[in-house]
Amino acid sequence: MTADNTCFDARVKALKSPEFLASLKDIKRGVEREALRINPNGTLAQTPHPKPLGSALTHESITTDFSESLLEFITPPEASSAKTVAQLQDIHRFVADNIEEEQIWPLSMPCFIDDETEIPIAYFGESNVGKMKRVYRIGLKNRYGSMMQAIAGVHFNFSLPESFWALWAKQNGTTHSQDQTSAEYFGLIRNYRRLCWLIPYLYGASPALCSSFLKGKEYSLPFKKVGKGTLYMPYATSLRMSDLGYTSAEQSSLKICYNELDNYVRLLREAMSTPSTRFERFASGEGGNYQQLNHNIIQIENELYSPIRPKQPTESMEKPTDALVRRGISYIEVRALDVNPFSAIGISDSQFDFLDVFLLSCLLMPSDALDEQQLNEAKENMDRVVLEGRNPELMLTENGNPVSLPQWSEKLFAYFGQAATLLDEANNTKQYTRAVSDEYAKIQNPALTPSGKMLQSLLDGDKDNSIFGLELAQKYSNEMKGFDYTFTDSAEFVKQGESSFDAQREIEASDEKDFDTFITDYFAEPQAKKNA
Repeated sequence: MTADNTCFDARVKALKSPEFLASLKDIKRGVEREALRINPNGTLAQTPHPKPLGSALTHESITTDFSESLLEFITPPEASSAKTVAQLQDIHRFVADNIEEEQIWPLSMPCFIDDETEIPIAYFGESNVGKMKRVYRIGLKNRYGSMMQAIAGVHFNFSLPESFWALWAKQNGTTHSQDQTSAEYFGLIRNYRRLCWLIPYLYGASPALCSSFLKGKEYSLPFKKVGKGTLYMPYATSLRMSDLGYTSAEQSSLKICYNELDNYVRLLREAMSTPSTRFERFASGEGGNYQQLNHNIIQIENELYSPIRPKQPTESMEKPTDALVRRGISYIEVRALDVNPFSAIGISDSQFDFLDVFLLSCLLMPSDALDEQQLNEAKENMDRVVLEGRNPELMLTENGNPVSLPQWSEKLFAYFGQAATLLDEANNTKQYTRAVSDEYAKIQNPALTPSGKMLQSLLDGDKDNSIFGLELAQKYSNEMKGFDYTFTDSAEFVKQGESSFDAQREIEASDEKDFDTFITDYFAEPQAKKNA
């Protein structure tokens, strides 16, 4: 038995105590699901954010991301994944009923878009904070192009309760504190980075894309063609997570450290204050012209593209790094999930359960510090899986040694089985063990993966991505309108929408600075220091 196994087994044994099991029942998770609004013919909707959906600036559960056409649905942290699913269904039902003949695109990669100029940038009103959000998006458009920003994903938020961290500290012979909790979250994050190649393998659902996405771009990938204009790679899992998708070459030089909170914050702040020669050609307020917020490698923290982020809710106009320094890590945000095209709400019940297992396992496994070589290894593994994940000859690298994806997965699923048993016992269910079993079936048969099933559907019918997506959009539109409201009904959503417009008007009326001063003050505000 290896030292790793011994440590993992000892931690699993400790978590079988009644106190630990009780704390595991209070794991909380939430979801942010992105989705483009489309016309009945499958093209991108050009209409403004629908008024019945409320203010994109202030609504708690319905907003927009980069584009006016890119909806984002947000659920609060809940200890019941079934409640989160029901909340998502409530939101989808209300939206489907209030976007007239428009529909929700069910894929991560965009629908047919003839020209990037057709992608309307989100508008958040005339307050300073609303203008700042829009200028940030204008900066993204100028830096990376609008097409990349039209990609949709699902973010999974996960947190362990305070009661768990107190027991965990006692078990490990340390003093319970926010600093210690943050350090343990970083241990989880490091193991996630090592193993997150598994996420696009299991849940990647973008093996193909509309050729309009690549219009005017240089690429060297050996695409094949299906239908009239769809490009695919035979073994790809998630082109969304490839260099074609939601990544940034400008950030490739950043070596963000996930070993300590202090270093993570320091390096992120350096990226926010280091001028970029590539982006200096875009105005950032000179003569009142805003083509971006600033000339730096990243404008604000949110621009960092990462498959996972440590998070702390921010207060009004507080920078995310300042929130982390002041109050530590509150939860983690998993950002490597494609929209699930086989679910009307973009994510399935079993995904919730497996992600709980996966993230708990990442905490229970030993987690040494990551050096640059290991970070590069993790990135290379991710790159290989997103492009070749279902290739039976694919080899990954584990601690410098070649290993096949099935071989490595077999070891990991032995850990996942133990973590699933813990969560089953804590919640008096078998759903976690079932979820692990369902995911392991995908390891044994790549055709069962979402990318495998989706690509087979395209090839069997010589079908374009656009037709596949439109058929699902129409099906799900009817399905959503048949959802029963569970926690928030139509009348309550209408009330929330009206309140959100009131809140937006209040923010706009309270502005006392001109926009130039507002932006200068925001970036000039002293950075929070530890224990500030």
